[in-house]
Amino acid sequence: MEIAEFQRRIGDTYGERDVARGRPATVAWLAEEVGELAQATRKGTPAQQLHELGDVLAWLASLAEQLGLSLDAAALRYTDGCPACGTSPCACP
Repeated sequence: MEIAEFQRRIGDTYGERDVARGRPATVAWLAEEVGELAQATRKGTPAQQLHELGDVLAWLASLAEQLGLSLDAAALRYTDGCPACGTSPCACP
């Protein structure tokens, strides 16, 4: 699934509920899921890590929808590699 399609799917599935909950709550849920991903990375199985990666991605997509922004557009920042030095791999000091 392409990232734009995923973002639309999350918006279609959870958009009304997430908008009603509000941006601050969405950011809180995203932060909680990042914490769960950190724990799964340290102590979890690959299946648990994959699950948490999906949750983080879903909450990030929900936030992007609420902000009216595109994750595809955000990813374009890295088209040429490192946004600071413009190379891949990064050559920043």
